[in-house]
Amino acid sequence: GTVFLMLFALMGLRLAEGAVELFFRSQLVSASRFARNLGADATVRFVRLFRIIIWGVAALYLLEVWGLFDDVYSAWAYLLGLEYAVGEFRISVKMIVLVVVVLYLSIMVSWFFQSFLEAQVFYNKRIDRGVRDAFKKLSHYAIILVGFIVAMTMAGIKLQNFAILAGAFGIGIGFGLQNIVNNFVSGLILLFERPVKVGDALIIDGQWGAVVKIGMRSTVVETWDRSELIVPNSQMISEKVLNWTLSSNVSRVTVKVGVKYGTDLEKVIKILNKVGDGHPAVVEDPAPSAIFTEFGDSSINFELRVWVDNIKNRLTLISDMGVEISKEFKKAGIEIPFPQRDLHLKTVAP
Repeated sequence: GTVFLMLFALMGLRLAEGAVELFFRSQLVSASRFARNLGADATVRFVRLFRIIIWGVAALYLLEVWGLFDDVYSAWAYLLGLEYAVGEFRISVKMIVLVVVVLYLSIMVSWFFQSFLEAQVFYNKRIDRGVRDAFKKLSHYAIILVGFIVAMTMAGIKLQNFAILAGAFGIGIGFGLQNIVNNFVSGLILLFERPVKVGDALIIDGQWGAVVKIGMRSTVVETWDRSELIVPNSQMISEKVLNWTLSSNVSRVTVKVGVKYGTDLEKVIKILNKVGDGHPAVVEDPAPSAIFTEFGDSSINFELRVWVDNIKNRLTLISDMGVEISKEFKKAGIEIPFPQRDLHLKTVAP
């Protein structure tokens, strides 16, 4: 009986997984922008839910098969009736199940609501991505908080008892939760004040990267080599962070080059401006600018300053323009010098 029941549960689980995948791949569902926005995450969540339900029911039937209870309903009623007393407060399995279900439903509601915002409210709206993420994150916290309060109320915990809980929480902060709370509050500051937003290009501890997620405790920054840097939110607030795209995506790229003494300087500036104007990644306004900077030890130095609207093109742009400058200088007969030293030998008479 046990083996048959387990095989039956596995078969039911596979059927449920197939039905969920088939449903979300159906033409009717795929035609909905809201359903498409849920994506593969919806399949994973619902499969996980069915897995919990099926294995839970199978466990109850096992109790019947083993002869511990007359039927499934008796087993379920017995388990729900189990209680444990903590002083005057009584904790029952029924209460725990109720609290877990309410919290799980609040998480699901939050997930559906955020997907609805993205698919129906923010779709085709000219709303900054950072504003979207901030509103979605705050709505998530609000829904979870409401779910928590409802769960505690249904469990029989009076709202005035939250003062005791808050006091205990305060003691916890004093003994070791300071960093966690500090990071959480810093995360809220990031969402409201928005010194950094999802998609911003930053330099943190000498590393370039783009913000991909602002979480409850930390901010995830993806570096240019595709590794992920986990930065505590408090560090994003208290330490210096260079944000290249805070108010504008346009940023300046500088290419430095030197030519040998005796070169026609106006000709050099003309070639540099031509290279800057000719690259497709360079924006027209502000216009590229080639300037003389200094008389160096071995060369006359210039800078080509151009502007790009995507900071990720920075390194590629520097490489492209360096190659093109070398080609144009070669055509024009302009040499790029290297450091030289003159050595004078004196012969001393014996």
